[in-house]
Amino acid sequence: MNADSDNHKPPSRASLYAMSLASLGIVFGDIGTSPLYALKIVLSLAGENPDPSAIMGVLSLILWTLILVTSLKYVTLAMRVDNDGEGGILALMSLLGVKLRPRPVIIALGLMGAALIYGDGAITPAISVLSALEGLEIAIPNVQPYILPMAVVILLLLFALQPKGTAHIGRLFGPVMLLWFIILAVLGLLGVMQHPSVLLAINPQYAISYLLANGLKGLALLSGVFLCVTGAEALYADMGHFGAKPIRFSWAVIVFPSLLLNYAGQAALVLSGASANDSIFFRLCPASLMIPLVILATAATIIASQSIITGAFSMTRQAIQLGWLPRLEIRQTSAEGYGQIYVGAVNWLLMVVTVSLTIIFKKSDNLASAYGIAVSATMLATSVLLFIAMREIWHWSRLKAGSVALVFLTIDSTFFISNLAKFADGGYIPVMLAAVIYGAMMIWHRGVEIVSENNQQTVVPIGKFMAGLEEQKIARVTGTAVFLTRTLTDAPPVMVWHVKHNRALHERLFVLTVITESVPWVKSGTRLSLQEIAPHFWRATARYGFMERPDIPELLKQSCKLGCTIGLNDVTYYVGHETILATDNNRGMPYWMELVFVTMQRNSSHVSDYFGLPTDSLVEVGRQIVI
Repeated sequence: MNADSDNHKPPSRASLYAMSLASLGIVFGDIGTSPLYALKIVLSLAGENPDPSAIMGVLSLILWTLILVTSLKYVTLAMRVDNDGEGGILALMSLLGVKLRPRPVIIALGLMGAALIYGDGAITPAISVLSALEGLEIAIPNVQPYILPMAVVILLLLFALQPKGTAHIGRLFGPVMLLWFIILAVLGLLGVMQHPSVLLAINPQYAISYLLANGLKGLALLSGVFLCVTGAEALYADMGHFGAKPIRFSWAVIVFPSLLLNYAGQAALVLSGASANDSIFFRLCPASLMIPLVILATAATIIASQSIITGAFSMTRQAIQLGWLPRLEIRQTSAEGYGQIYVGAVNWLLMVVTVSLTIIFKKSDNLASAYGIAVSATMLATSVLLFIAMREIWHWSRLKAGSVALVFLTIDSTFFISNLAKFADGGYIPVMLAAVIYGAMMIWHRGVEIVSENNQQTVVPIGKFMAGLEEQKIARVTGTAVFLTRTLTDAPPVMVWHVKHNRALHERLFVLTVITESVPWVKSGTRLSLQEIAPHFWRATARYGFMERPDIPELLKQSCKLGCTIGLNDVTYYVGHETILATDNNRGMPYWMELVFVTMQRNSSHVSDYFGLPTDSLVEVGRQIVI
């Protein structure tokens, strides 16, 4: 836990530049493609033919939203709070709601924020790809009927290629996005040159005057303004991949200036008389370069979508490790980076939702109605958690922390309220998806707790168990038996079941409990603790972070180096295979929740895959558990 993620060893200048370039392709895709549609949508909410004061007011609102929300809240403040280098709402939840001290309210807030990110994550690829392809309508008006099919095909290919990973083409993401931001800046500068006075919108008085003059209409317009910062949460969530310095450097030197110039250029174009009814962004481009720009924009939106999908995979892994989702098959697609993973269930769910939304809403303008509620709610939750961090980690006074938090809570609440107006027009979709995911998390976690409580009732003290072996003359066979269990003391249930059914036990015993800590990484020196509780009978506790994946065979090698006397030539792994039976007894959960938990448990991935156990040395001991 650090007060500032920059406390880690600072990267060299060459390393900083390399990581900053890489961060352009992973971190800034969503916020970097917002100029394709954000200003156009905001101006459509401002009225049929917005006057100069409305245009300047809208631009000022966008500029100051980028400054206050992205630069100040996330880049300057939020990225100073990390959980051993990791950022994002789940890491923040683990730090404040588990690591410091258990607090169910904070945990619930963090989980809801994570679930909401899934909701908007399904919309981002659809709105981004559609908005890029819609630029073709300016260059080739007759192409309009083919925009939707082209978008669907691109999205289907994007999700279909996920199992193969992005290690090879991922190297191109940074350079392509660097070119994209350079083009954003150049096009914006061309627009500003047509009406230089547009730069006066940096004066917040334009934004304040517009809101005061338009009342409820101005509040409703904020739902469109919010589109310019929908990728801000990614800055924080992806901090663990690159560290704070490269992300801050990329934002300050490349991304932020490019966005400011492009939004100003688009506004200048409208002030000069251009129509605000079609894609203002593509109107900045000379006609002869329109097709190359559409191709580059499509590539940028694909990269942005890839980042969203990869982020969903990483967040799913964190939730599984922390015990909030069932084990899903997670495949490492490259040895180059821990973040190069593939989660099939999440991929195909996102594909179905994203493609369905594309077909239903048809245009990027229509999809904007479904966009914003989930992200604004997540940002609101992050502001609440930041206030707690200010008080408990930075030890700010109540007045100082409250004053800063009040600014962010006011901004986030205003955006959230403005986005609520879009609920009936499609905003309910990400909220419903988030509610389903949040419900699944809560049911799974509670079900695991009930099963664990049930197992604790069946444990047998080690002394009694060993005495029973002598009394019952249980045969001892050569080799080493490794028993995986959730219990921290006594003889594990899986060992008791094995002896009961097979009337035999190995000479050398190794009982292992794997614990996932509320930190992303555990130092190798503190990972394993060993205790010999009887001759040739060892109990071990292995601790992993929520960003790590256990490897039990490798752990056994490490235990031998620490003095454990088990042999590794003849090892058999024993795990319990629990068949959960739902009953209408209301002991732990309502019956319908039990049915959901049973379904999730039966469809979770095999424990041998999760722990890296060799299947030819694995024995499952079955048992029915009634909940």
